[in-house]
Amino acid sequence: MKKIHWIVTLVVILFASCKSNTDDKKTESKLAESEPKTFRIAIGSCNRQDLPQEYWSIIEKDSADIFVWGGDNIYADTPDMGLMGETYDSIKSNPYYQSFIESLPNAPLGVWDDHDYGKNDAGKEWPYKDEAKELFLDFLDIDSTQAVANRKGTYYSKVIPLGSKSIKFYMLDSRYFRDGLVDAEVSGKRYQPHTSKDSTLLGEQQWEWLEKEFKSSKANFNIIVSSIQFLSSEHGFETWGNFPNEIEKMQNLWLEYPLQNILLFSGDRHISEFSQKKIDGLAYPLTDFTSSGLTHSYSSYSGEPNRYRVGEVVAQTSYGIIDLNLVTEEAELKIKSTTDGHTIRELHLDF
Repeated sequence: MKKIHWIVTLVVILFASCKSNTDDKKTESKLAESEPKTFRIAIGSCNRQDLPQEYWSIIEKDSADIFVWGGDNIYADTPDMGLMGETYDSIKSNPYYQSFIESLPNAPLGVWDDHDYGKNDAGKEWPYKDEAKELFLDFLDIDSTQAVANRKGTYYSKVIPLGSKSIKFYMLDSRYFRDGLVDAEVSGKRYQPHTSKDSTLLGEQQWEWLEKEFKSSKANFNIIVSSIQFLSSEHGFETWGNFPNEIEKMQNLWLEYPLQNILLFSGDRHISEFSQKKIDGLAYPLTDFTSSGLTHSYSSYSGEPNRYRVGEVVAQTSYGIIDLNLVTEEAELKIKSTTDGHTIRELHLDF
């Protein structure tokens, strides 16, 4: 009798164990099915408020998960902060922009450049930078509880959790701390690189913050947003190339803290292009996606050097779409027309 009881008990335990394992597998399967497989980012820069804003309805059709402003989000070269505030309001209250922003699952992110900073090509010397910062944060609905609101500059990070995966954005400030630029000694160029290793683009405070952010990152994609181009540096305008010591510092951080799947976004140039560079020690080519501009472009563009360019320059108004595959950790980059949304150029990244 005891033997029969023991057998029955064993069968019950085995059945319960099998059922538990089956339930666990079903739960895991459901979680896997519910996890997002892709994430779509829309990007754009150089937006003149006095030009038509209907293009937002074109971008809205792409059903992006987030929008990233790349700088020159308005054109307000003025010390009159009241006028700058009105300029921001004209975009924020625009029905096309409102409809687009309301369609996004995530609040927009952004960096500023010179024309929303308040003066063309300005750096740390701009006396109205703190007042301009307040208006910039108001435009993005960043309130006083956020860290960026309680320190100098406009740099901040944002992590988007997506099930077991995540994306981290690093929104850099290329204005508030930037040293003056060096006038070019050759014709056809505006600026030339600094020779002093003490010159800075980001400033000590921002560099310390960025190193901590890199060190702590667990993200599957790490997206660094800079208003000016990181890779293209031969054109003689604003670029990270004017601060070669800062480029070296950034690349050293990438090697010290091996982030997964680094991608750069930039604006400023009134052209759109892809640039790639192989960096010793980095397992994949570094890509800088320049997307500019939304309302106007360098229509008289006739060519300029960029040793890292991939494909052809787009010199018409455009925006960018980036589709991140969270399963394979690949990306599809597209330069698209603001006129009708068709794809002009595209680039596949498998990192």
